[in-house]
Amino acid sequence: MEAWIVWLIIALLLGIAELRSLSLYLAAAAGAGLITTLVAFVGGRLPLQLLAFSATGIALVVFVRPIGLQVLRRAPSIRSGTAALIGKEALVLHQITRHGGRIRIGGEEWTARPYDSSLVIPEGATVEVFAIDGATALVHPREDPLTSG
Repeated sequence: MEAWIVWLIIALLLGIAELRSLSLYLAAAAGAGLITTLVAFVGGRLPLQLLAFSATGIALVVFVRPIGLQVLRRAPSIRSGTAALIGKEALVLHQITRHGGRIRIGGEEWTARPYDSSLVIPEGATVEVFAIDGATALVHPREDPLTSG
C-alpha cells in the first residue's frame, strides 16, 4: 500500500475520533495527517513525512486550536424574550407621553413610554424599541416628530 493512502486513512481515523472527544487535539493531528498525505503523494520520503506530520501538528495545536476552542465556547448570540424586542420597529396605537401610551410590536400590543421623557410621540408614528422596563417598552421615534409634518 502506498504511503499517501496510509496517511489518508490515519487522517480519517483521527478525524472520526475527534468527533467523539471535541478536544481539538485529534483534529490537529488529522489536519497534520492530511498535509502529510500531500507530502507523501508528491514523493516525499518517510523522514520528510514524519517532519511534516510533527511540524504541522504542533503548529495547528499552538496556533489554530486556541481559536477553535474560543469558537466552541462562545455563547450563542440568540436573543429571546424581551431582549429580542430591542431594536424592533413598532407602530404607535395611542399617543405616547411620559405617562404612557400603546404600541404594536409585531402582533402584540405593549404599553410604552418615550425613552426621552420630554417627547410626545403621536398616534400612527413609527418608533424603535430601545429598552424594555417590566411590561413597558421604552421607545424613540424613527422620525423626529418635531420635523415631520
